[in-house]
Amino acid sequence: MAVQTGYRAGVSQSARGSGPVSSGPVQPQFDMWGKALRANPAQGQSSRIDQTVMMKSKNRVSFPRAGRVALSVALALMLPATSLMAQQAPAPGGDSEAAGGPGNDPFNLPDTVTLFGKITPNLRRATAIVNGDIITGTDVDQRLALVIAANGGKISDEERTQLRAQVLRNLIDETLQIQEAKTADATIDDSEVNDTFARVAQENFHQDVNALEAYLARVGSSAASLKRQIKGELAWQRVLRKNVQPFINVSQEEVKELIAKMQAQKGTDEYHVGEIYLSATPESKPSVAANANRIMDQLRQGGSFVAYARQYSEASTKVVGGDLGWVRLSQLPTELAGAARDMQPGQLTGPVEMRGGFSILYMIDKRKVLTSDPRDAILALKQISIEFPKGMSEADANKRATDFSTAIKGAKGCGGVDAAAQKIGATVVANDQVKARDLPAALQQTILGMQPGDSTQPFGSVAEGVRMLMLCGREEPKDASAPNFDQVLGQMEDERVNKRAQIYMRDLRRDAIIEYN
Repeated sequence: MAVQTGYRAGVSQSARGSGPVSSGPVQPQFDMWGKALRANPAQGQSSRIDQTVMMKSKNRVSFPRAGRVALSVALALMLPATSLMAQQAPAPGGDSEAAGGPGNDPFNLPDTVTLFGKITPNLRRATAIVNGDIITGTDVDQRLALVIAANGGKISDEERTQLRAQVLRNLIDETLQIQEAKTADATIDDSEVNDTFARVAQENFHQDVNALEAYLARVGSSAASLKRQIKGELAWQRVLRKNVQPFINVSQEEVKELIAKMQAQKGTDEYHVGEIYLSATPESKPSVAANANRIMDQLRQGGSFVAYARQYSEASTKVVGGDLGWVRLSQLPTELAGAARDMQPGQLTGPVEMRGGFSILYMIDKRKVLTSDPRDAILALKQISIEFPKGMSEADANKRATDFSTAIKGAKGCGGVDAAAQKIGATVVANDQVKARDLPAALQQTILGMQPGDSTQPFGSVAEGVRMLMLCGREEPKDASAPNFDQVLGQMEDERVNKRAQIYMRDLRRDAIIEYN
Protein backbone atom coordinates (compact mmCIF):
# COMPACT_ATOMS: atom_id res chain seq x y z
CA MET A 1 0.00 0.00 0.00
CA ALA A 2 1.43 3.37 -0.98
CA VAL A 3 1.21 6.13 1.60
CA GLN A 4 1.39 9.89 1.52
CA THR A 5 3.37 11.30 4.39
CA GLY A 6 2.34 14.92 4.27
CA TYR A 7 -0.08 17.53 3.04
CA ARG A 8 0.18 18.08 -0.72
CA ALA A 9 2.63 15.23 -1.12
CA GLY A 10 0.85 14.08 -4.26
CA VAL A 11 3.29 15.91 -6.53
CA SER A 12 6.02 13.57 -5.46
CA GLN A 13 5.62 10.99 -8.17
CA SER A 14 6.02 13.60 -10.86
CA ALA A 15 9.03 15.16 -9.17
CA ARG A 16 10.78 11.84 -8.91
CA GLY A 17 9.85 10.93 -12.46
CA SER A 18 8.23 7.63 -11.55
CA GLY A 19 4.86 6.20 -10.69
CA PRO A 20 1.46 6.66 -12.24
CA VAL A 21 -0.20 9.81 -13.37
CA SER A 22 -2.92 10.83 -10.94
CA SER A 23 -6.28 9.43 -11.80
CA GLY A 24 -8.33 12.30 -10.44
CA PRO A 25 -11.83 12.21 -8.96
CA VAL A 26 -13.95 9.16 -9.52
CA GLN A 27 -17.69 8.66 -9.54
CA PRO A 28 -18.56 5.09 -10.59
CA GLN A 29 -21.05 4.45 -13.34
CA PHE A 30 -22.84 1.21 -14.19
CA ASP A 31 -23.21 0.64 -17.89
CA MET A 32 -25.17 -1.96 -19.82
CA TRP A 33 -23.76 -5.34 -18.88
CA GLY A 34 -21.35 -6.51 -21.53
CA LYS A 35 -19.80 -3.05 -21.71
CA ALA A 36 -16.92 -2.36 -19.36
CA LEU A 37 -17.72 -1.31 -15.84
CA ARG A 38 -16.12 2.08 -15.44
CA ALA A 39 -14.53 4.24 -12.77
CA ASN A 40 -11.93 2.03 -11.13
CA PRO A 41 -9.97 4.52 -8.97
CA ALA A 42 -6.84 2.43 -9.29
CA GLN A 43 -6.96 2.71 -13.06
CA GLY A 44 -7.83 6.39 -13.31
CA GLN A 45 -10.91 6.09 -15.48
CA SER A 46 -13.78 8.46 -16.04
CA SER A 47 -16.09 10.11 -13.53
CA ARG A 48 -19.17 12.27 -13.20
CA ILE A 49 -17.13 15.40 -12.56
CA ASP A 50 -14.01 14.18 -14.29
CA GLN A 51 -15.14 12.56 -17.53
CA THR A 52 -12.26 11.66 -19.84
CA VAL A 53 -9.91 12.81 -17.12
CA MET A 54 -6.62 12.62 -18.97
CA MET A 55 -8.10 13.78 -22.26
CA LYS A 56 -9.54 17.02 -20.88
CA SER A 57 -6.79 18.45 -18.76
CA LYS A 58 -6.75 22.20 -19.00
CA ASN A 59 -3.21 23.33 -19.62
CA ARG A 60 -0.47 21.52 -17.73
CA VAL A 61 0.36 17.86 -18.23
CA SER A 62 2.66 15.57 -16.28
CA PHE A 63 4.98 13.34 -18.28
CA PRO A 64 6.49 10.73 -15.94
CA ARG A 65 9.80 9.09 -16.78
CA ALA A 66 8.09 5.71 -17.03
CA GLY A 67 6.55 6.87 -20.27
CA ARG A 68 2.85 6.97 -19.42
CA VAL A 69 1.72 10.28 -20.84
CA ALA A 70 -1.48 12.26 -20.53
CA LEU A 71 -2.56 14.96 -22.98
CA SER A 72 -4.41 18.16 -22.14
CA VAL A 73 -6.70 18.37 -25.15
CA ALA A 74 -10.17 17.13 -26.03
CA LEU A 75 -12.87 18.01 -28.57
CA ALA A 76 -11.82 20.03 -31.62
CA LEU A 77 -12.75 23.69 -31.68
CA MET A 78 -12.42 25.74 -34.83
CA LEU A 79 -11.45 29.31 -34.05
CA PRO A 80 -13.18 31.91 -36.22
CA ALA A 81 -11.02 33.70 -38.74
CA THR A 82 -10.20 37.30 -37.98
CA SER A 83 -12.24 39.65 -40.11
CA LEU A 84 -10.83 42.42 -42.25
CA MET A 85 -9.73 45.15 -39.92
CA ALA A 86 -8.53 48.75 -40.20
CA GLN A 87 -6.31 50.26 -37.52
CA GLN A 88 -6.06 53.98 -37.04
CA ALA A 89 -2.72 55.38 -35.86
CA PRO A 90 -3.05 58.48 -33.68
CA ALA A 91 -2.03 61.73 -35.27
CA PRO A 92 1.19 63.15 -33.80
CA GLY A 93 0.95 66.27 -31.74
CA GLY A 94 2.12 69.55 -33.34
CA ASP A 95 3.05 70.09 -36.97
CA SER A 96 5.63 68.13 -38.89
CA GLU A 97 8.11 70.92 -39.08
CA ALA A 98 8.28 71.22 -35.31
CA ALA A 99 8.81 67.51 -35.06
CA GLY A 100 11.82 67.60 -37.28
CA GLY A 101 10.51 68.62 -40.68
CA PRO A 102 9.84 66.65 -43.82
CA GLY A 103 13.54 66.17 -44.39
CA ASN A 104 13.57 63.51 -41.65
CA ASP A 105 10.97 61.42 -43.52
CA PRO A 106 12.50 60.15 -46.79
CA PHE A 107 9.24 58.32 -47.61
CA ASN A 108 7.01 61.37 -47.16
CA LEU A 109 4.53 59.28 -45.14
CA PRO A 110 1.18 60.88 -44.20
CA ASP A 111 0.48 61.80 -40.60
CA THR A 112 -2.62 59.56 -40.54
CA VAL A 113 -2.10 55.96 -41.64
CA THR A 114 -4.85 53.39 -42.29
CA LEU A 115 -3.79 49.72 -42.37
CA PHE A 116 -5.83 47.24 -44.42
CA GLY A 117 -5.89 43.46 -44.52
CA LYS A 118 -6.17 40.52 -42.15
CA ILE A 119 -4.21 40.23 -38.96
CA THR A 120 -2.30 37.04 -39.61
CA PRO A 121 -1.82 34.50 -36.79
CA ASN A 122 1.83 34.34 -37.84
CA LEU A 123 2.38 37.90 -36.64
CA ARG A 124 4.52 37.34 -33.55
CA ARG A 125 4.39 40.18 -31.04
CA ALA A 126 6.04 39.83 -27.66
CA THR A 127 3.63 39.39 -24.74
CA ALA A 128 6.43 38.82 -22.23
CA ILE A 129 10.20 38.61 -22.33
CA VAL A 130 11.62 36.27 -19.69
CA ASN A 131 15.36 36.67 -19.14
CA GLY A 132 15.65 37.54 -22.82
CA ASP A 133 13.42 34.72 -24.14
CA ILE A 134 10.28 35.92 -25.87
CA ILE A 135 6.76 34.62 -25.24
CA THR A 136 4.62 35.86 -28.10
CA GLY A 137 0.92 36.47 -28.39
CA THR A 138 0.83 33.50 -30.76
CA ASP A 139 2.34 31.27 -28.07
CA VAL A 140 -0.40 32.31 -25.66
CA ASP A 141 -3.16 31.98 -28.26
CA GLN A 142 -2.13 28.47 -29.27
CA ARG A 143 -1.89 27.25 -25.69
CA LEU A 144 -5.18 28.93 -24.88
CA ALA A 145 -6.77 27.14 -27.84
CA LEU A 146 -5.88 23.80 -26.25
CA VAL A 147 -7.51 24.89 -23.02
CA ILE A 148 -10.69 26.05 -24.73
CA ALA A 149 -10.89 22.89 -26.79
CA ALA A 150 -10.50 20.84 -23.63
CA ASN A 151 -13.51 22.70 -22.23
CA GLY A 152 -15.61 21.84 -25.27
CA GLY A 153 -15.41 25.41 -26.53
CA LYS A 154 -17.90 26.52 -23.85
CA ILE A 155 -16.19 29.38 -22.10
CA SER A 156 -17.37 32.87 -21.23
CA ASP A 157 -15.55 36.03 -22.31
CA GLU A 158 -14.72 36.81 -18.68
CA GLU A 159 -13.27 33.36 -18.11
CA ARG A 160 -11.36 33.59 -21.38
CA THR A 161 -9.65 36.76 -20.16
CA GLN A 162 -8.74 35.19 -16.84
CA LEU A 163 -7.63 32.00 -18.53
CA ARG A 164 -5.38 33.89 -20.91
CA ALA A 165 -3.62 35.54 -17.97
CA GLN A 166 -3.18 32.14 -16.30
CA VAL A 167 -1.82 30.62 -19.51
CA LEU A 168 0.74 33.42 -19.73
CA ARG A 169 1.83 32.77 -16.13
CA ASN A 170 2.19 29.07 -16.92
CA LEU A 171 4.26 29.85 -20.01
CA ILE A 172 6.52 32.10 -17.94
CA ASP A 173 7.08 29.30 -15.42
CA GLU A 174 7.66 26.88 -18.28
CA THR A 175 10.27 29.22 -19.76
CA LEU A 176 12.04 29.57 -16.41
CA GLN A 177 12.13 25.79 -16.03
CA ILE A 178 13.60 25.27 -19.50
CA GLN A 179 16.18 28.01 -18.84
CA GLU A 180 17.15 26.44 -15.51
CA ALA A 181 17.59 23.07 -17.18
CA LYS A 182 20.01 24.66 -19.64
CA THR A 183 21.92 26.35 -16.81
CA ALA A 184 22.10 23.04 -14.91
CA ASP A 185 23.29 21.21 -18.02
CA ALA A 186 20.12 19.12 -17.85
CA THR A 187 18.68 20.03 -21.22
CA ILE A 188 16.14 17.95 -23.09
CA ASP A 189 16.99 16.81 -26.61
CA ASP A 190 14.49 17.30 -29.41
CA SER A 191 14.48 13.55 -29.92
CA GLU A 192 13.14 13.04 -26.36
CA VAL A 193 10.39 15.57 -26.96
CA ASN A 194 9.48 14.01 -30.31
CA ASP A 195 9.38 10.52 -28.78
CA THR A 196 7.03 11.70 -26.05
CA PHE A 197 4.88 13.53 -28.60
CA ALA A 198 4.62 10.32 -30.61
CA ARG A 199 3.58 8.38 -27.49
CA VAL A 200 0.89 10.97 -26.82
CA ALA A 201 -0.47 10.45 -30.32
CA GLN A 202 -0.46 6.67 -29.96
CA GLU A 203 -1.51 6.14 -26.33
CA ASN A 204 -3.99 8.98 -25.94
CA PHE A 205 -5.37 9.37 -29.44
CA HIS A 206 -4.68 5.95 -30.96
CA GLN A 207 -3.42 7.62 -34.10
CA ASP A 208 -0.17 8.68 -35.70
CA VAL A 209 1.78 11.90 -35.31
CA ASN A 210 0.40 13.43 -38.51
CA ALA A 211 -3.19 12.94 -37.33
CA LEU A 212 -2.42 14.56 -33.98
CA GLU A 213 -0.74 17.50 -35.68
CA ALA A 214 -3.80 17.93 -37.90
CA TYR A 215 -6.06 17.89 -34.83
CA LEU A 216 -3.99 20.53 -33.06
CA ALA A 217 -4.16 22.75 -36.13
CA ARG A 218 -7.95 22.35 -36.28
CA VAL A 219 -8.39 23.59 -32.71
CA GLY A 220 -6.18 26.62 -33.35
CA SER A 221 -3.07 25.28 -31.67
CA SER A 222 0.06 23.62 -33.05
CA ALA A 223 2.41 20.73 -32.52
CA ALA A 224 5.09 23.24 -31.50
CA SER A 225 2.94 24.48 -28.62
CA LEU A 226 2.35 21.01 -27.21
CA LYS A 227 6.00 20.04 -27.71
CA ARG A 228 7.08 23.10 -25.76
CA GLN A 229 4.83 22.01 -22.91
CA ILE A 230 6.32 18.53 -23.03
CA LYS A 231 9.81 20.00 -23.01
CA GLY A 232 9.03 22.15 -19.96
CA GLU A 233 7.71 19.20 -17.97
CA LEU A 234 10.63 16.94 -18.85
CA ALA A 235 13.17 19.70 -18.21
CA TRP A 236 11.82 20.46 -14.75
CA GLN A 237 11.79 16.80 -13.75
CA ARG A 238 15.41 16.49 -14.86
CA VAL A 239 16.42 19.62 -12.91
CA LEU A 240 14.83 18.24 -9.75
CA ARG A 241 16.52 14.88 -10.18
CA LYS A 242 19.90 16.58 -10.62
CA ASN A 243 19.77 19.58 -8.28
CA VAL A 244 17.33 18.54 -5.57
CA GLN A 245 16.85 14.83 -5.16
CA PRO A 246 20.55 13.93 -4.51
CA PHE A 247 20.55 16.27 -1.50
CA ILE A 248 17.44 14.81 0.14
CA ASN A 249 18.16 12.65 3.18
CA VAL A 250 15.74 10.55 5.21
CA SER A 251 17.10 8.53 8.11
CA GLN A 252 16.14 4.95 8.94
CA GLU A 253 14.84 6.13 12.30
CA GLU A 254 12.41 8.54 10.61
CA VAL A 255 11.07 5.78 8.38
CA LYS A 256 10.64 3.33 11.27
CA GLU A 257 8.91 6.00 13.33
CA LEU A 258 6.40 6.67 10.56
CA ILE A 259 5.66 2.96 10.07
CA ALA A 260 5.08 2.63 13.82
CA LYS A 261 2.64 5.57 13.71
CA MET A 262 0.75 3.95 10.86
CA GLN A 263 0.45 0.70 12.77
CA ALA A 264 -0.84 2.62 15.80
CA GLN A 265 -3.46 4.33 13.61
CA LYS A 266 -4.79 1.09 12.13
CA GLY A 267 -8.54 1.32 11.65
CA THR A 268 -8.70 5.12 11.59
CA ASP A 269 -10.15 6.95 8.63
CA GLU A 270 -8.02 7.89 5.65
CA TYR A 271 -9.13 10.15 2.82
CA HIS A 272 -8.18 10.32 -0.86
CA VAL A 273 -8.54 14.03 -1.58
CA GLY A 274 -8.12 16.34 -4.55
CA GLU A 275 -7.44 20.04 -3.98
CA ILE A 276 -7.42 23.24 -6.02
CA TYR A 277 -5.54 25.89 -4.03
CA LEU A 278 -5.67 29.61 -4.86
CA SER A 279 -3.38 31.93 -2.91
CA ALA A 280 -4.67 35.32 -1.80
CA THR A 281 -3.39 38.42 -0.07
CA PRO A 282 -5.67 40.65 2.03
CA GLU A 283 -5.94 42.96 -0.98
CA SER A 284 -6.70 40.24 -3.53
CA LYS A 285 -8.99 38.13 -1.31
CA PRO A 286 -12.33 39.34 -2.82
CA SER A 287 -11.27 38.72 -6.42
CA VAL A 288 -9.68 35.34 -5.60
CA ALA A 289 -12.82 34.25 -3.73
CA ALA A 290 -14.93 35.23 -6.74
CA ASN A 291 -12.64 33.24 -9.03
CA ALA A 292 -12.85 30.22 -6.72
CA ASN A 293 -16.65 30.38 -6.82
CA ARG A 294 -16.58 30.50 -10.62
CA ILE A 295 -14.41 27.39 -10.67
CA MET A 296 -16.87 25.65 -8.33
CA ASP A 297 -19.71 26.53 -10.70
CA GLN A 298 -17.82 25.05 -13.64
CA LEU A 299 -17.06 21.85 -11.70
CA ARG A 300 -20.70 21.46 -10.68
CA GLN A 301 -21.64 21.73 -14.35
CA GLY A 302 -19.38 18.78 -15.17
CA GLY A 303 -15.96 20.39 -15.59
CA SER A 304 -12.88 18.21 -15.12
CA PHE A 305 -11.46 18.57 -11.61
CA VAL A 306 -8.03 17.39 -12.77
CA ALA A 307 -8.09 19.86 -15.66
CA TYR A 308 -9.05 22.81 -13.47
CA ALA A 309 -6.47 21.82 -10.86
CA ARG A 310 -3.74 21.70 -13.50
CA GLN A 311 -4.79 25.07 -14.84
CA TYR A 312 -5.69 27.10 -11.76
CA SER A 313 -4.21 25.51 -8.64
CA GLU A 314 -1.16 27.25 -7.21
CA ALA A 315 -0.07 24.25 -5.15
CA SER A 316 2.71 22.10 -6.53
CA THR A 317 0.21 19.22 -6.73
CA LYS A 318 -1.21 20.90 -9.84
CA VAL A 319 1.07 18.70 -11.99
CA VAL A 320 -0.83 15.63 -10.75
CA GLY A 321 -4.26 17.20 -11.12
CA GLY A 322 -4.47 18.38 -7.51
CA ASP A 323 -4.27 14.82 -6.13
CA LEU A 324 -3.13 14.88 -2.48
CA GLY A 325 -3.13 11.09 -2.34
CA TRP A 326 -4.30 9.25 0.79
CA VAL A 327 -4.12 11.53 3.82
CA ARG A 328 -5.39 11.54 7.40
CA LEU A 329 -7.20 14.53 8.85
CA SER A 330 -4.23 15.26 11.11
CA GLN A 331 -2.11 15.85 8.01
CA LEU A 332 -4.46 18.53 6.66
CA PRO A 333 -4.71 22.16 7.76
CA THR A 334 -7.43 22.64 10.37
CA GLU A 335 -9.81 24.34 7.94
CA LEU A 336 -9.53 21.55 5.37
CA ALA A 337 -9.72 18.80 7.97
CA GLY A 338 -13.01 20.21 9.22
CA ALA A 339 -14.42 20.34 5.70
CA ALA A 340 -13.20 16.86 4.72
CA ARG A 341 -14.42 15.07 7.86
CA ASP A 342 -18.07 14.89 6.75
CA MET A 343 -17.55 14.62 3.00
CA GLN A 344 -18.56 11.51 1.08
CA PRO A 345 -16.84 10.06 -2.02
CA GLY A 346 -17.79 12.06 -5.10
CA GLN A 347 -18.58 15.22 -3.13
CA LEU A 348 -17.17 18.71 -3.80
CA THR A 349 -16.87 21.45 -1.20
CA GLY A 350 -15.52 24.96 -1.18
CA PRO A 351 -14.12 27.41 -1.54
CA VAL A 352 -12.74 26.90 1.96
CA GLU A 353 -10.99 29.99 3.30
CA MET A 354 -7.69 29.20 4.97
CA ARG A 355 -4.49 30.97 5.85
CA GLY A 356 -3.02 32.41 2.67
CA GLY A 357 -5.88 31.66 0.30
CA PHE A 358 -8.78 29.40 -0.62
CA SER A 359 -9.11 25.69 -1.38
CA ILE A 360 -11.65 23.60 -3.27
CA LEU A 361 -11.77 19.96 -2.13
CA TYR A 362 -12.96 16.85 -3.94
CA MET A 363 -13.41 13.64 -1.97
CA ILE A 364 -12.19 10.88 -4.27
CA ASP A 365 -12.51 8.02 -1.79
CA LYS A 366 -12.36 7.00 1.88
CA ARG A 367 -10.97 3.94 3.68
CA LYS A 368 -9.68 2.65 7.01
CA VAL A 369 -5.91 2.67 7.59
CA LEU A 370 -4.36 -0.80 7.23
CA THR A 371 -7.84 -2.35 7.22
CA SER A 372 -9.40 -4.34 4.42
CA ASP A 373 -12.15 -2.51 2.57
CA PRO A 374 -15.30 -4.54 1.83
CA ARG A 375 -15.55 -2.68 -1.48
CA ASP A 376 -12.39 -4.46 -2.62
CA ALA A 377 -14.27 -7.77 -2.61
CA ILE A 378 -14.29 -9.55 -5.98
CA LEU A 379 -17.84 -10.45 -6.96
CA ALA A 380 -19.22 -13.07 -9.33
CA LEU A 381 -22.40 -11.53 -10.75
CA LYS A 382 -25.01 -12.27 -13.34
CA GLN A 383 -26.94 -9.45 -14.91
CA ILE A 384 -30.39 -10.29 -16.21
CA SER A 385 -32.01 -7.68 -18.45
CA ILE A 386 -35.13 -7.12 -20.53
CA GLU A 387 -36.00 -4.41 -22.99
CA PHE A 388 -39.37 -2.76 -23.46
CA PRO A 389 -41.00 -2.33 -26.88
CA LYS A 390 -40.80 1.19 -28.23
CA GLY A 391 -43.81 3.24 -27.20
CA MET A 392 -44.76 1.05 -24.23
CA SER A 393 -46.62 3.01 -21.57
CA GLU A 394 -45.14 3.47 -18.13
CA ALA A 395 -47.96 1.47 -16.56
CA ASP A 396 -47.36 -1.51 -18.86
CA ALA A 397 -43.60 -1.23 -18.26
CA ASN A 398 -44.12 -1.30 -14.49
CA LYS A 399 -46.27 -4.42 -14.77
CA ARG A 400 -43.72 -6.19 -16.93
CA ALA A 401 -40.91 -5.17 -14.56
CA THR A 402 -42.86 -6.68 -11.65
CA ASP A 403 -43.39 -9.94 -13.56
CA PHE A 404 -39.70 -9.91 -14.49
CA SER A 405 -38.65 -9.49 -10.85
CA THR A 406 -40.95 -12.29 -9.69
CA ALA A 407 -39.59 -14.70 -12.30
CA ILE A 408 -35.93 -13.98 -11.47
CA LYS A 409 -36.37 -14.14 -7.70
CA GLY A 410 -38.03 -17.52 -8.19
CA ALA A 411 -35.10 -18.89 -10.16
CA LYS A 412 -33.52 -20.41 -7.04
CA GLY A 413 -30.04 -19.00 -7.51
CA CYS A 414 -27.49 -18.60 -10.28
CA GLY A 415 -27.84 -22.21 -11.42
CA GLY A 416 -31.45 -21.74 -12.47
CA VAL A 417 -31.49 -18.13 -13.57
CA ASP A 418 -30.51 -18.82 -17.20
CA ALA A 419 -33.52 -21.09 -17.75
CA ALA A 420 -35.85 -18.67 -15.97
CA ALA A 421 -34.56 -15.78 -18.08
CA GLN A 422 -35.04 -17.71 -21.31
CA LYS A 423 -38.71 -18.30 -20.51
CA ILE A 424 -39.43 -14.57 -20.23
CA GLY A 425 -37.17 -13.44 -23.07
CA ALA A 426 -34.51 -11.92 -20.84
CA THR A 427 -30.76 -11.77 -21.50
CA VAL A 428 -28.14 -13.05 -19.04
CA VAL A 429 -24.49 -11.95 -18.96
CA ALA A 430 -22.03 -13.27 -16.36
CA ASN A 431 -18.91 -11.63 -14.96
CA ASP A 432 -16.93 -13.17 -12.10
CA GLN A 433 -14.26 -10.46 -11.72
CA VAL A 434 -16.23 -7.40 -10.61
CA LYS A 435 -14.83 -5.25 -7.82
CA ALA A 436 -17.59 -4.04 -5.55
CA ARG A 437 -16.11 -0.52 -5.59
CA ASP A 438 -16.60 -0.40 -9.37
CA LEU A 439 -20.38 -0.54 -8.95
CA PRO A 440 -22.48 2.60 -8.54
CA ALA A 441 -22.71 3.77 -4.94
CA ALA A 442 -26.44 3.01 -4.91
CA LEU A 443 -25.73 -0.67 -5.65
CA GLN A 444 -22.55 -1.19 -3.62
CA GLN A 445 -24.10 -1.43 -0.18
CA THR A 446 -27.06 -3.44 -1.46
CA ILE A 447 -24.89 -6.11 -3.06
CA LEU A 448 -22.37 -6.22 -0.20
CA GLY A 449 -25.26 -7.11 2.09
CA MET A 450 -26.51 -9.95 -0.15
CA GLN A 451 -25.84 -13.66 0.06
CA PRO A 452 -25.05 -15.86 -2.98
CA GLY A 453 -28.29 -16.48 -4.89
CA ASP A 454 -29.84 -13.17 -3.81
CA SER A 455 -30.73 -10.55 -6.41
CA THR A 456 -31.23 -6.80 -6.41
CA GLN A 457 -34.47 -5.00 -7.06
CA PRO A 458 -35.07 -4.15 -10.75
CA PHE A 459 -33.48 -0.91 -11.90
CA GLY A 460 -33.48 1.00 -15.18
CA SER A 461 -35.99 2.98 -17.22
CA VAL A 462 -38.68 2.58 -19.85
CA ALA A 463 -36.26 3.76 -22.53
CA GLU A 464 -33.27 1.64 -21.51
CA GLY A 465 -35.03 -1.42 -20.16
CA VAL A 466 -34.79 -3.05 -16.74
CA ARG A 467 -31.98 -5.06 -15.16
CA MET A 468 -31.33 -7.09 -12.05
CA LEU A 469 -28.07 -8.32 -10.58
CA MET A 470 -27.73 -11.73 -8.95
CA LEU A 471 -24.80 -12.51 -6.65
CA CYS A 472 -23.21 -15.87 -7.45
CA GLY A 473 -20.11 -15.67 -5.28
CA ARG A 474 -17.74 -13.35 -3.45
CA GLU A 475 -14.02 -13.35 -2.70
CA GLU A 476 -13.45 -11.35 0.44
CA PRO A 477 -10.59 -8.81 0.43
CA LYS A 478 -7.42 -9.62 2.33
CA ASP A 479 -6.34 -7.51 5.29
CA ALA A 480 -4.26 -4.56 4.17
CA SER A 481 -0.63 -4.75 5.21
CA ALA A 482 1.62 -1.89 6.20
CA PRO A 483 3.81 -0.46 3.46
CA ASN A 484 7.34 -1.78 3.47
CA PHE A 485 10.42 0.21 4.42
CA ASP A 486 11.34 1.16 0.84
CA GLN A 487 7.83 2.42 0.05
CA VAL A 488 7.76 4.69 3.07
CA LEU A 489 11.31 5.88 2.39
CA GLY A 490 10.38 6.78 -1.18
CA GLN A 491 7.28 8.68 -0.09
CA MET A 492 9.19 10.68 2.52
CA GLU A 493 11.88 11.55 -0.01
CA ASP A 494 9.18 12.58 -2.46
CA GLU A 495 7.58 14.92 0.04
CA ARG A 496 10.89 16.65 0.70
CA VAL A 497 11.65 16.95 -2.99
CA ASN A 498 8.22 18.54 -3.37
CA LYS A 499 8.89 21.15 -0.70
CA ARG A 500 12.31 21.98 -2.16
CA ALA A 501 10.77 22.24 -5.63
CA GLN A 502 8.30 24.87 -4.39
CA ILE A 503 11.14 26.96 -2.95
CA TYR A 504 13.23 26.42 -6.10
CA MET A 505 10.43 27.70 -8.34
CA ARG A 506 9.75 30.65 -6.05
CA ASP A 507 13.41 31.68 -6.27
CA LEU A 508 13.44 31.41 -10.06
CA ARG A 509 10.43 33.72 -10.30
CA ARG A 510 11.97 36.16 -7.82
CA ASP A 511 15.29 36.42 -9.65
CA ALA A 512 13.84 36.55 -13.18
CA ILE A 513 13.85 39.69 -15.31
CA ILE A 514 10.40 39.75 -16.91
CA GLU A 515 9.15 42.47 -19.25
CA TYR A 516 5.46 42.56 -20.12
CA ASN A 517 3.98 44.02 -23.27
